[in-house]
Amino acid sequence: MVGSENSINQARDYLAVALDVPSLQVAEETIERLDGEPGWIKIGSQLFTAEGPAVIALAAKRARIFLDLKFHDIPNTVASAVKSGTRLGASLMTLHAVGGVSMLRAAKEAAAEEASRLGVPRPELVAVTVLTSTAEKDLIQVGVAGSLPDQVARLLDLALESGIDGVVSSPLEAAAVRKRAGENFRIVTPGIRPADSAVGDQVRIATPASAIAQGSSLLVMGRPILMAKNPVEAARAAIAEIEDALGRQ
Repeated sequence: MVGSENSINQARDYLAVALDVPSLQVAEETIERLDGEPGWIKIGSQLFTAEGPAVIALAAKRARIFLDLKFHDIPNTVASAVKSGTRLGASLMTLHAVGGVSMLRAAKEAAAEEASRLGVPRPELVAVTVLTSTAEKDLIQVGVAGSLPDQVARLLDLALESGIDGVVSSPLEAAAVRKRAGENFRIVTPGIRPADSAVGDQVRIATPASAIAQGSSLLVMGRPILMAKNPVEAARAAIAEIEDALGRQ
């Protein structure tokens, strides 16, 4: 059954395609192949380091920009970086929650100040809790006491205290985050894989439908779409699964 235009557009707004490619040329080719299907394009460290702001200008023609540089530094430096991202046109940016409440608050204030100065909507800010490639043994190695869900909860509390817009967490923690944070809170979930997709280096993963059911509000997919024989069809399949899951809520 084909959904309505509104329901399909709503589903598109739940999908961010991670543009993890090496150059502006490949980025442009990939964006064209995606044909405007995803609501968001995520630009991370690999592509931004290679090509800088030019790739944001390119991608912004087809989707909202999720600038995923995971800022983590002293509050003043992070605030300045967030202002720069706001000027570039990012609609969503990531920070590391372990930077602490002062850093997160400084970022929020900087985003609001710069957006007001420019007369544009304030970009959303979300704090990374525990990377989806991380297992509990990895936390132990870096001296983190307690379980992985405990660490996610601690970092979630910092995000809530700071007043930023949301967090990045694996789909396995999304339900607990949603219960603790409420409905008006952005939950970004990487590690999204179709049932027949390779896991790769991700540890805590889920299908699009499962992530939606657990409370996720933005799903990040990279390799399952970019490495598909037909990326636009892979994106449409993910959007259809998201649309179906939203219809079941």
